[in-house]
Amino acid sequence: MLAEKLYNAHHQSQKPKILVIGDLMLDHYIIGSASRLSPEAPVPIVNVKKENKIIGGAANVASNLIDLGAQVSLAGIIGDDSFGEEIKAILQTKNIDTQLILTDQSRPTTVKTRVIASTHQIVRIDHEETHDISGQLEKSFLQAVYTHIEASDIIILSDYNKGLLTKTLCLALIEYCNQHQKRIIVDPKGLDYTKYKGAFIIKPNRKELAEAAKTEKIHSAEELVKAAEVIFDTTHAAYLIVTLSEGGIAIITPDNHQILPVRATEVYDVTGAGDTVIATLAYCLTLGLTVEEACHISNYAASIVIKHIGSATTTVDEILAAIKIIN
Repeated sequence: MLAEKLYNAHHQSQKPKILVIGDLMLDHYIIGSASRLSPEAPVPIVNVKKENKIIGGAANVASNLIDLGAQVSLAGIIGDDSFGEEIKAILQTKNIDTQLILTDQSRPTTVKTRVIASTHQIVRIDHEETHDISGQLEKSFLQAVYTHIEASDIIILSDYNKGLLTKTLCLALIEYCNQHQKRIIVDPKGLDYTKYKGAFIIKPNRKELAEAAKTEKIHSAEELVKAAEVIFDTTHAAYLIVTLSEGGIAIITPDNHQILPVRATEVYDVTGAGDTVIATLAYCLTLGLTVEEACHISNYAASIVIKHIGSATTTVDEILAAIKIIN
């Protein structure tokens, strides 16, 4: 029944228009082999075999949406550097609209470089500045984004705490979306969820929820609901969708909750799974599916991407196959 509904909605609907707003980054992988130590210091010498550059953060959410079948506009900031241009070039090859990507002269583009020898990560090197964007850039960014909200079917805030999604910017965006009857869903970061007040859905993972609710680690459904109550009190969100890793996905409202069991049979890497979940949630909601149905489908989508190493995406056809196989 779920597979049939997804199939019909996917094939009968026009491509939904989804606006993703958030922190952009480039994941840079340097891959090689290491068989000896440096004479200069007790560190391995890595003989580089290949390098990969993959878009990350909100850009990965946008990439997931494209592969699901959406039309996507991406709003964010980059530095005035070659890494920022690389991000835009990759996005453009995926037919993601980049006109809402602005340049911030005060920071570099966020780049995470991972050096991997055989299958072992030796070191990660981060190039980034995480200070809040300036008031002037915030104003320019908001004015640019406002022009796209009314034409979008749903809006995603993908917060990686890199300085773009300030409290004033988030609250202004959410207020504008609500005024224009546009649902906005949030992948949160940090401890202050009051910046997401008025959002339709907030999607933390278990650890993020516990930290934001200022509670101990969440071990039970009772503790999960108690932590969620804290967030509902401060945000008035309609739903909290909590990813629980091996525990599946929890759908929580102020009055009810249910936990969907994990669908994965094998887990290799959970990197980017949260991006896949929020992208699939948004895509399914634009097709007219309920929040519960969208969460079930997102659970299957996550079960696919965590079988791959590194950030991965999936398609509706792969999700439909997974539903049939697992059921």
